Amino acid sequence: MSRAWQVLRALRLRLVGPVKELVGTDQFGNKYYRVPKHESRAGQIIPERRFVEAVNREAYQYQTGDFPAEWEAWIRKKREDPPTIEEILRNENYREEMKQKVKDVSEKDKLLQAKEYEEGLVAEPSHTQVKGHASAPYYGKKEPSQDPTSTANTFQPGAWMPPDSGSKQNK
Repeated sequence: MSRAWQVLRALRLRLVGPVKELVGTDQFGNKYYRVPKHESRAGQIIPERRFVEAVNREAYQYQTGDFPAEWEAWIRKKREDPPTIEEILRNENYREEMKQKVKDVSEKDKLLQAKEYEEGLVAEPSHTQVKGHASAPYYGKKEPSQDPTSTANTFQPGAWMPPDSGSKQNK
């Protein structure tokens, strides 16, 4: 570069500041920029700044997934280099494969659990009956008793109210 060009560039940096550089665009149309590290007019060193110009400029319009995770990591300086399109597509395919595998394993587990219930290998989950503010496992009785009852392996709590609780609240 010529000496005059260097002087003009340095003068512009001092007066106006550095120019933002377009680093990339994602599949949603968001544009990612960086402002390189530079020195301010007062002589302070300003670190590199990264930001995005979003398609949805209103903050209330943002939703989870508006920015790819790879670009968000770059913005937050968790990674040095911006992501490539190939990397984003590869990671997206991987996430879709994982979702499908989780769905398959979940369905397989439900079928295995149902089979174990039918064969009696696993006990059925107990049903909970809610009465008032307390809940207790329900072991097949039509109505819970007023007094606590217990046998060898089961316990059924009773319903107890403190004496004169209604009359003191009304006074």
